[in-house]
Amino acid sequence: MKRLTLLLAMAMLCTVAYAQNDTVRVIKERNDTMRIGNILIIKKGKRGSGNDSSSIVMKRTYSSRRSNSKVSTNFFVLDLGFANYNDQTNYANPGGYLVNRPGSPAFSGNDFKLRTGKSVNVNIWFFMQRLSLVKRNINLKYGLGLELNNYRFKSNISFKENGVIPYSGGAQTTGAFIFRDSISFSKNKLAADYLTVPLMLNFASNRASSKKGVSLSVGVSAGYLYSQRNKQRSDERGKEKNKGEYDLERFKLSYVAELGLGPVRLYGSYSPKSMFEHTLDIKPYTVGIRLSNW
Repeated sequence: MKRLTLLLAMAMLCTVAYAQNDTVRVIKERNDTMRIGNILIIKKGKRGSGNDSSSIVMKRTYSSRRSNSKVSTNFFVLDLGFANYNDQTNYANPGGYLVNRPGSPAFSGNDFKLRTGKSVNVNIWFFMQRLSLVKRNINLKYGLGLELNNYRFKSNISFKENGVIPYSGGAQTTGAFIFRDSISFSKNKLAADYLTVPLMLNFASNRASSKKGVSLSVGVSAGYLYSQRNKQRSDERGKEKNKGEYDLERFKLSYVAELGLGPVRLYGSYSPKSMFEHTLDIKPYTVGIRLSNW
């Protein structure tokens, strides 16, 4: 009797520590089984054989309410990939945004070519949630995070705002412009960072496990540009990080997709609108691998 009392006391303490509810429920299921909260106590042994031939086993049971929930959350999802763009600019009529040295060749798409392997995209999603719509095979996925893009240029173009226009004899401007610099850079990139909200419809072949089978997500994302800067490195000037308003669109709408092959997740995005407000018609896209539980 003392042994049973001691075990019951221990079970009640475990229930208080681990139970999700504040109330402890005691349910007598059979003569040899008792449930206290999420602790199951089973008395084993033949009836009438005496205390020496019986034993008491405690098992912790888990509620199925959490696993049956239609909403699941994944915190701190990380994307690692490459950033690039589709340049459809009409360089025959660039306007005043592109400032050229007198006598130099006109700007062309070659001035905006990227170092593909060094132009990177990193996304940090604070959370992503999945809402089951049809038996966990069809889900709604959404989240919130930071989209960080670095476009690494091959040429020596520079972005500037509110300063002296090169090759103009000291003329001033209050707007943004791009010009070919007089030096060569060992590192020259434009960084564009967004606060982004994705919304996707997800199709999963295996509803029991997110790490098995095939899954596909397609949708859109809306991003707000909160930082833009031109980072450069050269022997003449050292390291420079110039922040400004470089005529980038403040809002970005993109088509987004994710493909899951077992535990492997691939992602991609494409914006049908130029990332610049004027002159340049440059439509960005990304592709990479997603580190996520589902």
